[in-house]
Amino acid sequence: MDRKAFLKTLSAFVPSIVIGMELRALNKFVDSLGNTPKMPVLFLGHGSPMNAIEDNEFVQGFKKVASGIDHPKAILCISAHWETRGTKVTAMEYPETIHDFGGFPPALYQIQYPAPGSPELAKQTKDLILNQDVVLDHKWGLDHGAWTVIKHMYPKADVPVIQLSLNVNLRPAEHYELAQELSALRKKGVLIIGSGNLVHNLGKVAWHKMNEIYAYDWAKETMEQMNDFIISGNHSGLINYQRQGWELAIPTPEHYLPLLYVLALQDKGETIQLFNDKPLAGSLSMTSVKIGT
Repeated sequence: MDRKAFLKTLSAFVPSIVIGMELRALNKFVDSLGNTPKMPVLFLGHGSPMNAIEDNEFVQGFKKVASGIDHPKAILCISAHWETRGTKVTAMEYPETIHDFGGFPPALYQIQYPAPGSPELAKQTKDLILNQDVVLDHKWGLDHGAWTVIKHMYPKADVPVIQLSLNVNLRPAEHYELAQELSALRKKGVLIIGSGNLVHNLGKVAWHKMNEIYAYDWAKETMEQMNDFIISGNHSGLINYQRQGWELAIPTPEHYLPLLYVLALQDKGETIQLFNDKPLAGSLSMTSVKIGT
């Protein structure tokens, strides 16, 4: 029986003080990593893979936000493009650059982002997550939800990057709760990034306006509602997004769920700001979120 299963079994038979001792031991382990000023947390609307080789206003937004952040020791990315059964975290020394898309110019497939991984951070992430079993993964790498945006923020590829998967077996509230267990990493120099798109309906895209700032009425209304919830701190409303009438904006959840990982790490009183807050092609939004300073 592993440590997490042992703790779950133990909690049914022993006083909470014993479990508290285990948690204090874990906190001591995390403290040994060395403290830093608290890092911000980011949700990045990554948009088209073409952003990897373009220099548009959204790319400029990614660069600008990175310029205002202390250089991180490492990055933990939750990407819309890595869905798994069970929770996984990449744990290889050198993750490959995954070109998980089709139909784009050859130049895009030639791009490599040779950032190192961090088996140590992967193990620390696994140990922090108590409510879910986490598998150390040696096969995935960096998908385009991660590298196409991170490459603009840290073009030297000198920051180790790991990815945490989206467990398709979890409910939205469980994703949020899992993310809260990562909070200690913010004070260890780890920049946590969620990468997706809040409004993401490829079936409704106006392809003839792919590069135009344009939203259908329903997409504009949804963006405004989402933004109001984000700025006002209405996390409950955002977790329970299926009750909000946003079916056209979120036909499938994978591009939306990374937002919940970011919101879950917002401490009381922390500042929150939106950037790249524009729609594209009718049914996509590039809205991005920064929490903290």
